[in-house]
Amino acid sequence: MLLYVFIVLYLGLVLIRPQEYPDSPLASVPLLPIALVLALGVWLLSRNKRFDAPQYLLLLLFLVATSVSVLLTGWSGGALQQFTNFAAIVVSFFLLANALDTRARVVMTMGVFVLCASVLALHGVEQVALGTGWTGAELVNDGRIQYVGIFSDPNDLGMLFVMSMPMAAYLGARGGLMGLRRLFWWSLCALLLYGVYLTQSRGALLSVVAMGGTYVLFRRGWFAAGALGAVALAGLLMMPSRGSQIDAGEESAAGRVEAWYEGLHMFQANPLFGVGTGRFTEYHYLTAHNSLVLVLAENGIIGFTIWLAFVGYCFWMMVRILRHDPGFVEGEEEQAWDWIEDRRITLALLVALVGFFTAAFFLSRSYVILLYLLAALVVAHFSVVRDRNPDLPGFALSAHLVRWPVIAVAGVVALYVVVKVLLAMG
Repeated sequence: MLLYVFIVLYLGLVLIRPQEYPDSPLASVPLLPIALVLALGVWLLSRNKRFDAPQYLLLLLFLVATSVSVLLTGWSGGALQQFTNFAAIVVSFFLLANALDTRARVVMTMGVFVLCASVLALHGVEQVALGTGWTGAELVNDGRIQYVGIFSDPNDLGMLFVMSMPMAAYLGARGGLMGLRRLFWWSLCALLLYGVYLTQSRGALLSVVAMGGTYVLFRRGWFAAGALGAVALAGLLMMPSRGSQIDAGEESAAGRVEAWYEGLHMFQANPLFGVGTGRFTEYHYLTAHNSLVLVLAENGIIGFTIWLAFVGYCFWMMVRILRHDPGFVEGEEEQAWDWIEDRRITLALLVALVGFFTAAFFLSRSYVILLYLLAALVVAHFSVVRDRNPDLPGFALSAHLVRWPVIAVAGVVALYVVVKVLLAMG
C-alpha cells in the first residue's frame, strides 16, 4: 500500500508540477526525487517484486543502448549523464508497474491521470480567458495554450489530454451514484477534448481521429472504422484551426519531412548505434519531429530494435486480451463479468496507446516519461489480468528474438518509403 501511495504522489508531481510554478515555495525542494526515492525504498524492502513482462528487460537494455550510443562518440561524461537521467524514468516504470497489483489500483491510477490532465486543461481554459494561467504561463504567440515544465510545449499538453480521454470515457461508462459519476467523468472527457482543441496540435487532433477509429474497429469492425475515420478526417480538415493545414507541402510539415530525411541519413552513416542520444540537433537544425526516426538516428538499429520491441509488446498485450476467449461455462458468471470489465479497461488502454503514438509519430518524444508511465499502466493491467486468468498466454522475449529485428528492418524500409513519397508530394 505504501508503495502505491508514494508512486501516485510521484505521478501527481510529474503531471501537475506544482514545484515548477513561479515563486513556488516548493521550488527549492526536490520533491520528485524524494517521492521516487521513497517509493524505491519501499519497493526494495518488499517481497512482491515482479519482472515477468519482457518490457522490464527491454527497458534496461534500452538504457544501456542510449548510454553506449553517447559513449561511442567519445563523450564519457555525456554517457554518464544520459544514463543518470534516463535511469530515473526506468525506475519510475518499474515502480508503477509493480505497484498496480490489483484491478482497483489500475482503475484508480487511470483516474489520477484523468484528474491531473483535467487540471492542466482548466489551466488552459483560464489562459484563453485571461491570457495567463495561474502558473504564470502565457499563451503561445499563435494563441495556443501551454503549461509549465515538460508540458510547456502545446504538443506535449495535447499528448497528455489525448491519452487521458479514453480513460475518462471508461470511467464514465461505469455509471453509479444516480448517474453523477457518469456525468463527472464524461464532463472531464469533454474538457480534455476541448483542451486538445486549445493546444491546436495537429498531431493531437489526428490522434483523436485515430482513437475513434480504433474504438469503432474493435466494437463494430473495419468498415465502420474506415467510414468514421474518413468522415472525422474530412471534418478535421475543414476546422478553422491548424488542423486544416495538414499538408506535406505546408512549411511546418515540409520541415518535419526534411528532418525525417536527415535522420535517415544519420542512420545510414551510423547504422549500429546511431549518432548518440540527444545529438540529433548537432547534425540538423531541427529535431526529428518523429519518435521512430529520432531513436533510429540517435541509437541505430540496435537501440531502435529494442525500443520498437518495448512499444510493440505494449500493443500486443492489449490485443491479446481482446482476442482471448477464456471459455467460461455455466456457473462462472462472476468470472465472466470480471472478464468483461477487464476487456473494457483493455480497450481503453489500447485506444490511449494509439492516441499517444499517433501524436508521437509527429513529435520527438521517444524518451519522455509520459510514454513509460503509460507503458507501466499497460504492463500492470496485463499482469493483473493474467493473475486471474492463467490460461491467458504470456510473453517470453526469448521466443521472439528473430521477430523484432525483422520488424525493425521492415520499419526502417517503411520509413524510407514514406519519406520518399512525402518529399515527392511536397
